[in-house]
Amino acid sequence: MITVRPVAPSDSEVWLTLRRMLWPEPGGDHLPEIRRFFAGELQMPLAVLVAEESECGIVGFAELSIRAYAEGCSTNNVGFLEGWFVVPDARRRGIGRALVSAAEDWARAQGCTEFASDAIFDNTASAVAHQALGFEQVEIIRCFRKDLGRITPSF
Repeated sequence: MITVRPVAPSDSEVWLTLRRMLWPEPGGDHLPEIRRFFAGELQMPLAVLVAEESECGIVGFAELSIRAYAEGCSTNNVGFLEGWFVVPDARRRGIGRALVSAAEDWARAQGCTEFASDAIFDNTASAVAHQALGFEQVEIIRCFRKDLGRITPSF
């Protein structure tokens, strides 16, 4: 049996483990952000849901926000799936679907009429999972950044 519920402070350790599995950047320390979330100091995510199986414990999470803009959307109050993860051994059992369904309910409760998400360009497994849940691909973009350093503007 799968239960989807809001994350609780007592879930911090497992949420941290799952975040590290989804976003394993070297030197990426998710613990301060988790602490700030529970202190109410973060703008994003606004909400976090966890999926729990009675025999396995927490096996997935979804981090949610509301964005003023999301590619392909026509409203300025878009529920957004910022992060979505199910442990590999628990996949293909409806857990991801349950998380997204609960996330959509959360977005509707916030007054959103659209729900969006994104994935890295070459993450085909995520694209397939999104499309299986009714998402439609609307754009493929490349994002760029440039470090401007500490140079004082000359204007």
